[in-house]
Amino acid sequence: MIAVGVLVGLIGLCVLPAAFGSGGDRSLLGAAATVFGMGALASAAGFYLKAQALQSNPAGRAPAKESKHAGRRLRGACDLCGTEMPVVHCKVHQLHLCGRCLAEHYDFRSCVYVPSTRRTESKSEKALAARSRG
Repeated sequence: MIAVGVLVGLIGLCVLPAAFGSGGDRSLLGAAATVFGMGALASAAGFYLKAQALQSNPAGRAPAKESKHAGRRLRGACDLCGTEMPVVHCKVHQLHLCGRCLAEHYDFRSCVYVPSTRRTESKSEKALAARSRG
């Protein structure tokens, strides 16, 4: 689709000099611009569809594995799902939320969010948190 759009745009650019020549037809200017615009639109649509295909399944890999804590509740974890460490605290609802749950809970009109103050559970998670900060 990208190649077709580029070819259509190139045809539009090839027609454009006929409108500006010494005996040029001014009606071709609109036609050339329209054909070029349609080619650009087709190219953009091709890029968009390709990006959507890559985003849904990056590099043809299998779906990502669940984390090692999947299925069990962690101490000090998110109040909604209980499987990940919280990143923010909703002061209105008094909930500590992880990134996934924040996406579902987010309401800019009523909620106030601050960074979560819960401590990490283990030494390895403390080390990971320290590396991500610095």
